[in-house]
Amino acid sequence: MSTTTTLQRDHLKDTKARLYKEAIARLPPAALADPNLPAVLGRMVEAELRSATTAAAPAPAPDGGLAGLIGLGDDVPASLGETRVSEGVDEYDDKLKSERVLAAADLYYLYMHEYIGVFRVMDKLQELFRAGTLRISGGPGALGLYRFDKHNILRYRRPDRLRAYKRVFGYTSADPGPNARANPEFHGLFKHFIGEAAKFWRDKRISEVIRDRATDPTFGSIAIVRRAGLDLRNNLKNSSYGYINVLRVETSQALAEAFQVLDASDVKAQLGAENAWDVIELVMWQYYHRSVHASTMNRMAVSGRKVLEWLAEPYVLQTERPDFEALLYQIAEAAEEWISSEEGLRLSRPTPPPRNVYAAGPPPAGARRAPVVRRPQRAMRPPLAAR
Repeated sequence: MSTTTTLQRDHLKDTKARLYKEAIARLPPAALADPNLPAVLGRMVEAELRSATTAAAPAPAPDGGLAGLIGLGDDVPASLGETRVSEGVDEYDDKLKSERVLAAADLYYLYMHEYIGVFRVMDKLQELFRAGTLRISGGPGALGLYRFDKHNILRYRRPDRLRAYKRVFGYTSADPGPNARANPEFHGLFKHFIGEAAKFWRDKRISEVIRDRATDPTFGSIAIVRRAGLDLRNNLKNSSYGYINVLRVETSQALAEAFQVLDASDVKAQLGAENAWDVIELVMWQYYHRSVHASTMNRMAVSGRKVLEWLAEPYVLQTERPDFEALLYQIAEAAEEWISSEEGLRLSRPTPPPRNVYAAGPPPAGARRAPVVRRPQRAMRPPLAAR
């Protein structure tokens, strides 16, 4: 940060207060009623002070002004007001790199699809393909299953992915790995931020309906939303180091490749499905005896990733209310959609596909059926050749 003299810094603060007072005193009452006045006035005063500070800023001292303070050197200050004082250091939240939060956003999207069972379905289809149970041989689905199996040799395996989810989000029951720790705080902070963002827009809509002057500042507090967002950003920053970035790139490629296989015409025809999502639901129900919230969790994945991507950018650092509201509007509907999807996930059960579950193995044992025609209980006659 730049340095200036103590007298200049104190004079700058006094000048700022005087400019605010004079500007408000010259404005008519009608202008003071404008809700946008504080933002406009603040920008004008800050611009005026910025130009004055730049013009009067002294040359930086190599030692930061310590020699002048203790009375050493040729240019010894005659008073305490001529000594240099620092404006402070760079703020903590300004130095966060967006790539790690963006990586966590993609990883959250991948976790949701992992929980749905996309990769388990691919494992089952490969097992059936190798056993010859899946009656495909030369179509796009057969070639895709072959390539997916060969590519898996070069990719991170399921235990590595589960460890990543545990480290970054605290999800799954996997071990986070040697010298690693889980992040159980993420979900609470994530849910809190989404709830505050949604509540802010609910308050804004209510205030616009029930008040005569809808342009006045709304009931919502941007400070609460900003604090919740900054806490979540800091949590993700400290838990997304390591191989998370390369894993999300690699696994996202695998997810796209998996859906190409699931949407192949020969695979869909084999299972009687219309699209890739039908294949996932049918395989999970038929072979794992589990119905999944495919639609709900897919929407949570999309909306949750959008919220985290918004948080990776410096939008949350904005302090002006009109600017912050305009930026927060990007995730207003995504926050509401995530909340409603999460509530539906907890309160309802998924509807299984309209198909009986096939249980692998021998047919069930049962009583032997009686013959339709019972033969008489007597010795059978020998054949004619034996007479």
